[in-house]
Amino acid sequence: MNAAVPPSTLAPGVKGRTSIFPVIGHPVTQVKAPMAFNALFRSAEVDALVVPLDLPPETVVETCRTLLASPSIGGLLVTVPYKKTLFELVDQLGEAAQLVGAVNVLRQSAEGAILGNLFDGVGLLSGFRAAGHDPKGRRIMILGAGGAGSAIAAALKSANPGRIGIFDPDFVQASRLAGQLGSTSASLPIEPLRSTSGVSCDVVINATPLGLKESDPLPIDPATFAADTLVVDVIMEPATTALLRLAAVRGLPTHPGRPMLDHQLPAYLDSFQLQSAAELARSSLQSGASAPLLF
Repeated sequence: MNAAVPPSTLAPGVKGRTSIFPVIGHPVTQVKAPMAFNALFRSAEVDALVVPLDLPPETVVETCRTLLASPSIGGLLVTVPYKKTLFELVDQLGEAAQLVGAVNVLRQSAEGAILGNLFDGVGLLSGFRAAGHDPKGRRIMILGAGGAGSAIAAALKSANPGRIGIFDPDFVQASRLAGQLGSTSASLPIEPLRSTSGVSCDVVINATPLGLKESDPLPIDPATFAADTLVVDVIMEPATTALLRLAAVRGLPTHPGRPMLDHQLPAYLDSFQLQSAAELARSSLQSGASAPLLF
């Protein structure tokens, strides 16, 4: 007979006063946030629960407006493809959200205002540095000008790279983002790219959804890069995407998506006013023990 699973290893017990934090996306099967946040909540003894919630595009804005009005909802985490879509809900924007026009966190204040911010870029840059990568002076190509790509470009701009190129199949969207970021940085070349062909770079970052499914085409072919080009993929499930696998086979250095989530956890938790969990996340990251804690 199998031994009973100790209750402490399961998801937190849900009570009538438990604060619920849905992860809003379409799809949501790939999200890692529920495991990460709920492990922190258990350790910090916070009465809260993160759950995935797949919402259709036709009703996502009004559904989220209704959710935020509920006292049971502590806030919303936002993933693909809604980071730009749900921007329209926000009454008070954080700096990164205002700069690029996207959000990945929402909550309603006691006064009824909807607050929103964007932490993907903060998470990627912090995780990048923790892994020993310094963006300073490096030529960076970002694939995707959506919510994640926008946040990453904005954060990397502050790290003094040598150049940022932004590619998106929608060249107008890439141009708009490059213009937004370039208007605040006279000395840093930030340019939209019509193609990835022939682009010389030190770092390439996939910030598109390509790779969520095994049947997806590669967002870019690693064979086109020099041997020391760092290949980064922000997708968290699968943990090792086809892009990262092929890059590794070709001997290129790689950096996965999971650190981006780990390193934005404190910012999320501060935004939700869950200070004890935020401090636990910070101390875990500083000790280098984030993965054992969060899983």
